[in-house]
Amino acid sequence: MANTLFAAIDMGTNAFKLLIVQAHLPGKFIPLLTVREHVVLGRDSPSSTISTHSQNLSIKSLQNFNKLIQTHNFPLLHTRCVATSAVREAQNKAEFIHSISETTGFKVDVLSGEEEARFSYLGALQFFPVFENLVLNIDIGGGSTEFAIGLRGKVEFCLSLKLGHVTLTQQNFGDEEAERASNMREYIRNVIKESGLIGKVKNIGFEIALGSSGTIRAIEKAVFKGYALDLADNEALLSECKRDWKFSIEELKSVVERLCKGGEGQNVRRDGFFKRRSESIVAGGILLDEIFDLLGIKEMLVSGYGLREGLIADSLAKVFDDGYDLNANARFRSILRLATRFNSKRITTSAAEIASIAREIFEGLRKYKELDNDGINLTVDLDEKDLENLEAACLLHNIGLSTGKKGYHKKSYHIIMNGNHLRGYSAEEVKLIALLTRHHRKKLPKLDDASFNELEEAKQKFKVLCAIIRLSVVLHRNGYINYREMDFSHSHEGFKLVIGEERGLNYQPVVEQCVTDKFAVELTHELDYFKKVLKQELSVELKAPPFCSNESSKGSY
Repeated sequence: MANTLFAAIDMGTNAFKLLIVQAHLPGKFIPLLTVREHVVLGRDSPSSTISTHSQNLSIKSLQNFNKLIQTHNFPLLHTRCVATSAVREAQNKAEFIHSISETTGFKVDVLSGEEEARFSYLGALQFFPVFENLVLNIDIGGGSTEFAIGLRGKVEFCLSLKLGHVTLTQQNFGDEEAERASNMREYIRNVIKESGLIGKVKNIGFEIALGSSGTIRAIEKAVFKGYALDLADNEALLSECKRDWKFSIEELKSVVERLCKGGEGQNVRRDGFFKRRSESIVAGGILLDEIFDLLGIKEMLVSGYGLREGLIADSLAKVFDDGYDLNANARFRSILRLATRFNSKRITTSAAEIASIAREIFEGLRKYKELDNDGINLTVDLDEKDLENLEAACLLHNIGLSTGKKGYHKKSYHIIMNGNHLRGYSAEEVKLIALLTRHHRKKLPKLDDASFNELEEAKQKFKVLCAIIRLSVVLHRNGYINYREMDFSHSHEGFKLVIGEERGLNYQPVVEQCVTDKFAVELTHELDYFKKVLKQELSVELKAPPFCSNESSKGSY
């Protein structure tokens, strides 16, 4: 299991970010953990140096990341740590990098602007099926903005400009709102025109404009939730259920106009909506607005992935040589886009952990089916597509939480069935995935219900997959998330699932949990359903759960 885990750390100008994924060839990885530390390099000292205070914050954040990575216990070569604009421009970067190496063990690669642009483009390819398109990828960072034009994974042109939402915010462009905005626009236009970017982009051209940074995603979220129209969040979410990851130049300008209005009321609303990003979102919006105008962009797709995912893709290509395909599993990426669309990072992480538990159980069942021994007699053959559909359902089972907790499984079903989000999946597969999300909790499914009529032969597979997802959700909800310490076996008595004692991987502190009477009832209920479907007993041996040291919590079911 450890050999399939990879990590990427992005030491950005505005924040440090850690991503841990589980990779599955030929071209799929599932994010397991995303952590963001608010570290603004150089804020409290001249821009050409990284202050002692910022260095201390940086090292503390990286030490936290290192603990999480060590918990996963995967090979050193599977971790990439990179620094971008702020470190790239710092006079004391050598001293800073050495200090990081001494205190955390991380070897930091300081990326050039061109390398940063390339990785951001590779990351976007992992999110959208645009491999065959000539793409202009734009990444607005805290200290610089990267531009890359790529086709089929190869970068035709790239450029990095010293225009970042943090550095622009820190510059003195005047005292009044209107004056600052006007002077900032003029400065941005001059930098872009003098760089030669406009001519290069015009000569090469592009089919699709793609944004892959937090600033651009924040603006897209503002469009999506009606920030410029004063829509309530839920109203906007429900009315835009079918919306894809994109916005037009008109939508961008409406958001930027609202951002630049100023006034106490607008500032309070902006702070509440954009939170930590609020102080630099005005500069980011103005910068993107000018880029649209100068490069002739009419519409932009917005990638949920960027630099870190590009680093992961690059690492996979190196580790597995030709075994990792940048263009593989385009349809599965539509699942990840939908999950990212409706879920927070915390909820997405939980869904990914459930998917990993479900994969372990699924592969255990399939392994013993293929061995054809011990009297196992599964009524259906399980293949890779079944596993992909199961993982999809796990990743999407909680997207309905975006509109409230009550009946969220039904809302998840509704979003999947009515949004036309799942690209490349057949109508039967979409229905299967939707029904798995609908029945992952509460009442057991009744296959004679009219909603199952369209499944035809897939009904039997649905029962097996449903038993797996329900069991995985119950185990995860009660703290048993360490799928790396799971052992699935079979004997003449039936199946046995053992979950070990190592600590789980959650980043946020969790209140200690122990096996409760409610959990025992829930688990017994799911084990009875498993036996009914698989015609085999499944016993579950639970050693101390990840967050409970109480000896009495150990038990078998």
